[in-house]
Amino acid sequence: MSFTVFLGNLPMWVTADDIKGWLTAEDLVADSVKVIRNHETQESKGFAFVEAPTQEEMQAIIRRFDRAPLEGKLLRANPAQPAKGKAPVGMTMAAAPPREPQHQRRARKPNREPAPHSAFAAELAKAL
Repeated sequence: MSFTVFLGNLPMWVTADDIKGWLTAEDLVADSVKVIRNHETQESKGFAFVEAPTQEEMQAIIRRFDRAPLEGKLLRANPAQPAKGKAPVGMTMAAAPPREPQHQRRARKPNREPAPHSAFAAELAKAL
């Protein structure tokens, strides 16, 4: 069973090491900390996930960090929810409904050929 805390409204400069340091300073324990970043720019998206070893530790982390002030903002801390489209906690992948590969999901548009923009395009479409 997973005891994951969503930690949001973080300033962009916050790293996993910063969060680990805050937890240590408060005598709180986390198995892992992951700051979520933009895949292209590697900039923080302003939130992280903290994996706690027990439900009690998860609740302690939430109590300490929810609505804690940081740089004029209030942090948000609450139990993490499964990502949309993902299997709920406790559901194995075998029990989850099968998902189509992404390229197949995009290809579900009606099978209409777009109208050619010119006579040359029409001839090219016939040749292909």
